[in-house]
Amino acid sequence: MTTHVLAIDDSRTIRTLLTMALEEAGFKVTTAVDGVEGVEKFGQVDPDLVITDVNMPKKDGFGVIEDIRKGDRNRTVPVLVLTTESGAALKERARAAGATGWIVKPFEDASLISVIRRLTGG
Repeated sequence: MTTHVLAIDDSRTIRTLLTMALEEAGFKVTTAVDGVEGVEKFGQVDPDLVITDVNMPKKDGFGVIEDIRKGDRNRTVPVLVLTTESGAALKERARAAGATGWIVKPFEDASLISVIRRLTGG
C-alpha cells in the first residue's frame, strides 16, 4: 500500500518541491494551497500523514492541526509542521495543538523522507 501524504503550503514552490521529492520516493501526494483547503482535503483523501506550513492565509497551521485533531481517527495521523519558523514558543504551541514533529525550511529531501517513513511505517 502506498503511503499518502497531504502537503499544505501557500507557496507553490514548496508544494512543487514536496511533490517531486515525495513522489520520487514512492509516496502519493495531495496538495492544498491554504489551511481551509487542507482541512477540506484531509476529509476527502484520508492521508497517512500531513505536512503543514504555519503561516498561511485563511487558516494557519495551528488551526489546521486543531481541526484535524477533532475527529477520532484524526488523532492518530502524524502531522509534521514544515516552516521557516524555529522559535521554541511556536514549537510548543504546535505540540500543544497536536503536531507530531517540526521541520525547518529549507528541508533536505532524504531527511524528510526518512521522517515520513519512520512515522508511517512506509
